[in-house]
Amino acid sequence: MRAKARAQPNIALIKYWGKRDPERNLPAVGSISITLDELHTTMDVELPGESGDDSLLVNGKQAPKMLPRISRCIDRVLGTSRSSARILSECNFPIAAGLASSASAFAATVVAAAAAGERELSTPELASLAGAASGSAARSLYGGFAELVNTAADIAVNTLREADEWPLNVIVAITSEGSKPVSSGEAMEISRRTSPFYSNWVDSQHEDLDIARAAIADRDFGTLGSVSEHNCLKMHSVMWASRPAIVYWNSATLNCLQTVRRLQSDGVNVFFTIDAGPQVKAVCLAEDASDVAAALGATDGVTATMRSGLGQGAVLVAT
Repeated sequence: MRAKARAQPNIALIKYWGKRDPERNLPAVGSISITLDELHTTMDVELPGESGDDSLLVNGKQAPKMLPRISRCIDRVLGTSRSSARILSECNFPIAAGLASSASAFAATVVAAAAAGERELSTPELASLAGAASGSAARSLYGGFAELVNTAADIAVNTLREADEWPLNVIVAITSEGSKPVSSGEAMEISRRTSPFYSNWVDSQHEDLDIARAAIADRDFGTLGSVSEHNCLKMHSVMWASRPAIVYWNSATLNCLQTVRRLQSDGVNVFFTIDAGPQVKAVCLAEDASDVAAALGATDGVTATMRSGLGQGAVLVAT
């Protein structure tokens, strides 16, 4: 009655922002992401067969704020009549800082909980359960390039390319290790209610999805980079025009964008994307990764960089 699973964060190239059904946590738009390799979260779920409250340790520390969401996630997998759960979580990158830590955590949680509770669930079923906890978590069940398709009734995820079919690299520039001031879920609702750009964001998403999907099929780096940067800036424009304005960036974030633009002008194959946080992710060809990492590492305000290739989806590592 114990299992451990590992999942990697995924970085959205064509973003998901906003929910069409907040109660069921269904996204307002589809999205396309890449799953990382070297960054990961492990979730160890033990079901001792006792009644009582769940417990959660994250990197060795009690995490009372995160526990209710993890408990609800396990309830979805095993039902509310289950025994109490003891959960140990380990993450090798900053948490709640715009690096998709929740996506990897909930993806690993559903895999571990299902194994601990001896439930045989398919990957699409696990993805749906993870997505109910965190909209982007469904994508972390899949590796390489994944598309979250926003169907009428639920969500579904398709693999567009495996990780080894187009082995891009991602350099993450850390500009702040603190938790972001507004959670993604809260910020999405603020944008949906108040941003004058929100409806256009939803209506135009299919165009970006079509362009990115075709670029991935053709391994067209230039087109993928162009549409990814465009989609990223549109999403943040929606946030900035919200009331109150939601601005996750800091001065180092802007400095990183200038670094990427300089690298591009020098002929380096790289583009940027930024999720709901201040960290910059630079996607590049493997042969350019060392130059990109060095340039971002030397950028004013960057406290650290992390380099990752593309990886596989969530996996069970121990029972």
